[in-house]
Amino acid sequence: MAEQPRLLEGLDPEQREAVVAPRGPVCVLAGAGTGKTRTITHRIAYLVQRGLVAPQQVLAVTFTARAAGEMRTRLRALGAAGVQAQTFHAAAFRQLRYFWPRVHDSQAWPLTDNKFRLVMQAAGRVGLPTEKESVRDLAGEIEWSKACLVGPEQYPAAAAAGGRDAPAPPEQISQVFAAYEKLKNGAQVLDFDDLLLHTAAILEEHPEIAEEFRDRYRSFVVDEYQDVNPLQQRVLDAWLGKRDDLTVVGDANQTIYSFAGAAPKWLVGFPRRFPEATVVRLERDYRSTPQVVALANQVIDAARERPSGTRLRLVGQRPDGPRPNFAEFDDEPAEAHAIAHKIAKLAKQGVALSEMAILFRVNAQSEVYEKALADAEIPYQVRGGERFFARTEVRQAMVTLRAAASRYEQSGDLPADVREVLTEVGLTDEPPAGGAARERWESLIALVELAEELAATVPEAGLARYVTELDVRAESQHPPTVEGVTLASLHAAKGLEWDAVFLAGLVEGTLPIQHADTPAAVEEERRLLYVGVTRAREHLQLSWALSRTEGGRRYRRRSRFVYNLVPDDHPAALPAKVKERETVAAPSKAKPRCRVCNATLVNTMDIKLARCSDCPSDVDEGLLEQLKAWRSERARQLKVPSYVVFTDATLTAIAEQRPSDEAELVGISGIGASKLRKFGSDVLALVQAGRPD
Repeated sequence: MAEQPRLLEGLDPEQREAVVAPRGPVCVLAGAGTGKTRTITHRIAYLVQRGLVAPQQVLAVTFTARAAGEMRTRLRALGAAGVQAQTFHAAAFRQLRYFWPRVHDSQAWPLTDNKFRLVMQAAGRVGLPTEKESVRDLAGEIEWSKACLVGPEQYPAAAAAGGRDAPAPPEQISQVFAAYEKLKNGAQVLDFDDLLLHTAAILEEHPEIAEEFRDRYRSFVVDEYQDVNPLQQRVLDAWLGKRDDLTVVGDANQTIYSFAGAAPKWLVGFPRRFPEATVVRLERDYRSTPQVVALANQVIDAARERPSGTRLRLVGQRPDGPRPNFAEFDDEPAEAHAIAHKIAKLAKQGVALSEMAILFRVNAQSEVYEKALADAEIPYQVRGGERFFARTEVRQAMVTLRAAASRYEQSGDLPADVREVLTEVGLTDEPPAGGAARERWESLIALVELAEELAATVPEAGLARYVTELDVRAESQHPPTVEGVTLASLHAAKGLEWDAVFLAGLVEGTLPIQHADTPAAVEEERRLLYVGVTRAREHLQLSWALSRTEGGRRYRRRSRFVYNLVPDDHPAALPAKVKERETVAAPSKAKPRCRVCNATLVNTMDIKLARCSDCPSDVDEGLLEQLKAWRSERARQLKVPSYVVFTDATLTAIAEQRPSDEAELVGISGIGASKLRKFGSDVLALVQAGRPD
């Protein structure tokens, strides 16, 4: 009982109300950045410590393994380590493995590891194309159908009613769906949706099993409740039975998965289903500055037909920060280069690269930003790629660390011990410049930083304790932070936050996406922008480009969602034609210009060389050869690839511009403070030696 006051410390009045609410139905309407995870984990721990429920009797579900892992980590710290915090699918899989043998007199069927192949075979039987993109679209329709509790025969009518943009005639998709189910059942395997379908069916059709399950789990918590689909709600209803010990948390303003069957109607209708429910609204935003919060409110206030009772309006609690910026560019490469330049500037001001993100509507937009960051030698990671603990270098590192824990003579300095062990799998003192080698290095250094974090909280921790922490995180998919700018789609960014966020590519046809051709679909696109804005803690930029390709026709229009957001006194508020005239009359001094013809430079390589590609080069060939020879020797000494010292383009720029001092040297793109410190004196000496007396 003595722990309870500690659980209530630091909570605002609304959070406290949710935490201390009695057992029974509780609905927490939690806006972005209002501390919902803190609130629900403290509520669970409060109920446990008051003796109202045992930890093992609580089942908390959310939508991603990462969120579930974070919830478990927090609950352990709050003294509620036995609580089951899992995704819907993980919880269902665990229950199936336990109950399946009693129902079917056999072991549970395994999950298929080749769903794509089964869908491809089914498509081939129906006579539909079996190319990768076509099969992926068909698989998406099957997943939507099962999530919405729609069978093969019902698909044509359901697709028409739901306004689905079907990738093939609905009757044929129905046939593919039926063939897929037949192939899958014949192979005695399950897909992810089957986990939920079979779990619900077992509990619905076998009262004795349902009673046993409900005796085990007495209290339920559902995070991100606005994202549940009909199948997940069916499972939740089967779990609950006639009970009402349910806490749900959600925000209808962040409903962005309607395409997958998600709907906020259960969140919105919760007070009607449970008239005695405690309903709490969390609107104090602790994540973002008031300037970011104001813009977020402006975005969502323009939404149409928002459900009554869920119209949360955020109130910023942090100190003031910079105003959100808006920027219009001639083309995407220019937009990407400018963002990379801004990221480098923020990094010099002390913002960690891992605390910056570039967000976009579709994954295909990533490439131009990857190139711009690579050209600027800024490390990055693309979210949605390979999971951290599945990476080859991380698996190798964990094997090595596990072996070292039993044989290694430890110094008592855990981070130093971890760093020394990881040298066996390739960790170096200095990072490679980029590419796959840099990504591997970032993974390993993230493991060192995790050791530093553990040592700060558990000073006596050694390698064995550290390895155990790694195993727990790997199982819960709770990776450490990897240093580098995050590139992610707006959907993938849900649930995350950064100090600086760049919302890029905000043009009509992309946001809203071209196929958003109904009012409801357009409103979901607006909510996507709202989610993007609320990811930023302090620095926020919204940008768009009028052309896709460098020097292309400027036919694009900024997103309709942006027009009323740009302040009247901001340059981006001016119509494009007016801005074009002003640019001709008075070119901006901020834009890089060719040192030969004075034209504005946009292309990354041109900016690095400080001249247009078709302007004459005045490279000192002798100096260039000397620089390359020096680079080879330095790379050999450092045991790194040559490009880690300087790229060919940077050496060419040095041999052309022949800087006379450090100020001129760092003025060359690609040379920052670190490289100036390491190599500046050598380079300037070579340049000076090549000058005529």
